[in-house]
Amino acid sequence: MTAHAVTRTPDAMTDKTTTFARYVPTVARILLGLGFLASGVSGLLMAAGVFPMPQPARPPPENAMAFMMGLMKSGYLFPLIKGTETVGGALLVANRFVPLALAILAPVLVNILAFHAFLGPSGIVPGLVLFLLEVYVAWSYRDAFRPMLASRAKASAP
Repeated sequence: MTAHAVTRTPDAMTDKTTTFARYVPTVARILLGLGFLASGVSGLLMAAGVFPMPQPARPPPENAMAFMMGLMKSGYLFPLIKGTETVGGALLVANRFVPLALAILAPVLVNILAFHAFLGPSGIVPGLVLFLLEVYVAWSYRDAFRPMLASRAKASAP
């Protein structure tokens, strides 16, 4: 049995980079899903009264507090938002209906960013991270969105 020298060629290095790069969309999808899943489940548990709403170190601005109280007092809107986050996050983590989950979570994410931009700017960083993850994952699944973005769509035959 003879020993063969293993040489590294530029192709071998590219192969490893390609192998690593193919996992980035999966990691981004799972991180995005876990973020929404955790936020949704904890919000649903708070809405159900399982544990109390955490008190921030500094009181939030008055407008932000009024907005949050409005969501809670409506009786349905806060649980609806948190239920949407939970389902969308679970779909992303499970790798099921990913384009649908991204489309469902996009308006929630827009409202998270708008809330922090206009009412409570101190907590905008997690929203920006989720936004960047959403954009990256949506770009990774861009082929699934092409039919939805057609300028002229034809109805299916009955």
